[in-house]
Amino acid sequence: MTVTLSEKAEFHLRAFLRGSAPDADGATKGVRISVKDGGCSGYEYAIDITSKPQPDDLVLQQGKVLVYVEAKSAPLLEGVVVDFVEGVMESGFKFINPNATDTCGCGKSFKAGDCTPTATPCT
Repeated sequence: MTVTLSEKAEFHLRAFLRGSAPDADGATKGVRISVKDGGCSGYEYAIDITSKPQPDDLVLQQGKVLVYVEAKSAPLLEGVVVDFVEGVMESGFKFINPNATDTCGCGKSFKAGDCTPTATPCT
């Protein structure tokens, strides 16, 4: 499983993690990346701060950031690069997904093949 954070994305995620409220038990926080049904193209990305990953989450370390990948989203996130862009027209996290066969104009949702988790190319 490969999910890569760009240097800018890692920097901003570290800042979010530092700024989030501490857990009572002092657990290490990380980010959970997943894919949900929705958006204008079929799937949309989700990033959540958590110290309690799900039991079947895949755990990756990217620099100083713990990344939890939802197991059922993993086939759609394989090879994804998460970047952070800052500009006049848009700012925020940007996903560069080799599994996406189409994306919406806003870049927040995507389609993967025939919308199956195995990202089968369209025929």
